[in-house]
Amino acid sequence: MIPISDNIRCRSKPIINYWLIGINLAVFLWELKLEFNDELGYFINTWGVIPAQISGAITNALFFNNAAWIIVIWRAFSLLLGIFLHGSFSQILGNLLFLWVFGKTVENLLGHKHYLGFYLAAGVITEVVQILTEPSLTVPLIGANGGIAAILGAYVMKFPKAKIDTILPLIILYIPIQVPAFFYIFWWFGQQLFYGIGSLNIPPVGVNQSGVVFWGQVVALLIGAAVMRLKI
Repeated sequence: MIPISDNIRCRSKPIINYWLIGINLAVFLWELKLEFNDELGYFINTWGVIPAQISGAITNALFFNNAAWIIVIWRAFSLLLGIFLHGSFSQILGNLLFLWVFGKTVENLLGHKHYLGFYLAAGVITEVVQILTEPSLTVPLIGANGGIAAILGAYVMKFPKAKIDTILPLIILYIPIQVPAFFYIFWWFGQQLFYGIGSLNIPPVGVNQSGVVFWGQVVALLIGAAVMRLKI
């Protein structure tokens, strides 16, 4: 199923949402350039969120070498950058579709500045949860999934029965239907089974190959719902 739009009118233009979509697309195009030059694997393994590297740097700084805090700060930057990196065409398209449909309404509710902070904080918290869940993981974790899961959680908390204009693709037919917003919580996790389609070449082991990705996004959904609940 492909979400297209909702039936909630926005009072102002979702400027931040447009910028987030644009930045994600621009970074992905940059990734394609790096892949063409055989540099993508090095870049992702340097700047992607690798739990073992981050937890190792923190342990080293706490117990062995105070100067290692410089490395911790450097690795902490990957928590922010990792939100804007994607590992496949299906991942970037799926994430940006959800951002387009649900993000504009949440931005309208929270306001531009709070929405940006909400998106970035949810993404970083999701990555922290993933690190704490599996601190020895050596596979990079990347993607806007955490921030968008939080947006979805906030949207469904506020408008659980909002009608989402949806296209249901059936081989060569595309059937327009309307689906309640809460259904997309289930579809959000279901569609990620297809995120391997159109994967970029990221040696040596690829990205996001761990069950911690799922639990991090569950936390993100709950964060989004909690923020909207407090606002209500």
